[in-house]
Amino acid sequence: MAEKKPQGFWLIQLTLLAALYLQALPMPDILLYWRPEWLSLVLIFWSLTLPQRVGIFHGFGWGLLLDLIEGTLLGHNAIALALLGFLCNRFYQRIRMYSALKQSALVFLLVGISQLVFQWVQGVFGAMSGLGFLLLPALVSGLLWTWVFTLLQGFKRRFALN
Repeated sequence: MAEKKPQGFWLIQLTLLAALYLQALPMPDILLYWRPEWLSLVLIFWSLTLPQRVGIFHGFGWGLLLDLIEGTLLGHNAIALALLGFLCNRFYQRIRMYSALKQSALVFLLVGISQLVFQWVQGVFGAMSGLGFLLLPALVSGLLWTWVFTLLQGFKRRFALN
């Protein structure tokens, strides 16, 4: 029997690339703290729906690309996104059975944890920002989760990924 090739590799990478682009778009200073964590949202979606294909290594690789684009030290975003991929892969069965409202709360929690790890690594190297502004991107990401989930689920169904 012929082995079935996994489909949709390029779709997953293109959605992560689009999220990386949205993450790196320049914004006015006043809106920077309200920017959702697009790369984290897309990584969470793919880690929950296709945990056997997307996880820690995708988070680390795309985090390194985000570090290069943002000009931060290599590894800051990579560590945070790898942890996010690990947590999503570890608890995907539990998270998937929750309602949309509970999933949004969990996305807020996951992105908040990722932001805390990022700030901790930044603090180790001497650059620290206010903790109050830290949770605003997590809050906005949690509020946008249902929209992002619906959009990416449509792509997943349209291209029959499994």
